[in-house]
Amino acid sequence: MDKGGIRHVVTVGSGKGGVGKSSVTALLAAELRRRGLAVGVLDADITGPSIPKLFGMVGPLTDRGEGIEPAVSRTGIPVVSSQFMVEDEQTPVIWRGPLVTRLITQFFGGVHWGTLDYLLIDMPPGTSDVPLTVFQTIPIDGMVFVLTPQDLAALIVKKAMNMARDLHVPLLGVVENMAWIRCPHCGERIPLFGEGHVDRIAEEYGVPLLARLPLAPEISSLADQGRLEEFSSPEIAALADGLIRSVDALTQGATTVL
Repeated sequence: MDKGGIRHVVTVGSGKGGVGKSSVTALLAAELRRRGLAVGVLDADITGPSIPKLFGMVGPLTDRGEGIEPAVSRTGIPVVSSQFMVEDEQTPVIWRGPLVTRLITQFFGGVHWGTLDYLLIDMPPGTSDVPLTVFQTIPIDGMVFVLTPQDLAALIVKKAMNMARDLHVPLLGVVENMAWIRCPHCGERIPLFGEGHVDRIAEEYGVPLLARLPLAPEISSLADQGRLEEFSSPEIAALADGLIRSVDALTQGATTVL
């Protein structure tokens, strides 16, 4: 498929559920948007969509003859998600694999995205139908990997990184989410879940560590209210900086697929 007016397509995934991929995607999109960049989000987690809730968005999507029109967030981020196609947020999407993969291709090629600097694709867990469809049919510039400090998260993210590498998808970097909390009394950073493995993984795969993000009550509160776009922090800014550097390096030929 052709990218049309989209400069860069970046997937955000992990292979594992519960590590905050959707939150990282939404926070990164909001930070890029604050910088005046045109950014969209494709929610590829068809059976467990989270992006609309984080942005406080509802459907339905419309088609005016030039493709599906994405919903638009408060700050101007176009979004497509299966959540916009069901009656309410508690209605499950009970589809077999072929229907899910067909919708993914339609969400990319059949949507009027317009001109974007970045399209971020929020990936579902696993290394099966949907990731395979995304990697093989959508022109991806690279992938960002999210993990938490636990051993299990490190193990599963390696599976996702190996899948991407085997399918010749550039590895843009890793993000350690929920890496620490800040003591409300002294301000010290506390590794609540222990020291993680992100440094070792970054070194093993030859990719940059883009950010260590905190477990912050403000993030959870704003997400519950559908106002996650309002959150900003030095760590999120560093994540955006790291992504832009990795994509620029890739574009200039300085990054190779491992």
